Amino acid sequence: MDLKDIQELIKFVAKSGVIEVDLETSEFKINIKTPARKRKGQEYLEPEVAVVHAQIPAGQTLAAVQPVVTSATTPIHTPAEEPENQTENKEASPKASEDDKYITIKSPMIGTFYRSSSPDKPPFVNVGDDISEGKVICIIEAMKLFNEIEAEVSGKVVKVLVDDATPVEYDQPLLLVDPA
Repeated sequence: MDLKDIQELIKFVAKSGVIEVDLETSEFKINIKTPARKRKGQEYLEPEVAVVHAQIPAGQTLAAVQPVVTSATTPIHTPAEEPENQTENKEASPKASEDDKYITIKSPMIGTFYRSSSPDKPPFVNVGDDISEGKVICIIEAMKLFNEIEAEVSGKVVKVLVDDATPVEYDQPLLLVDPA
């Protein structure tokens, strides 16, 4: 792994929302830690600094490495505000009004969605389960890294929107949760 690969890994970790990554081979060991993402209103902000601890074999130097620092005010995602349509049909279907009361948990990254830690283990959550903020609800594999996705809200799981071992996109809905 050369300097460019290490810098790309740092940038990926900072953008993905992962808090900590450990990478160890016979030649080196890298530990990358980022502060937890800050939530300000409905904007998610990038971590301020990515910290890298690396053990490099003798004969190689990283003198040219610049720390990766991102602005704490750079929004990653801001929900778009939709203007109300004056000509919109006032009679919404009952299904649409039912889904409006649920909170959608969305994928924070691109990868493969897994409901359990391994094929022989039970899913992290099922329909009807009560979840609390911070509970692991699924795993998303991205670039051979398995990222535990935690619930951002407490409530009851109403629907799982993605099949196990299915590719997911950034911001794709994963679960519907009833906060009541």
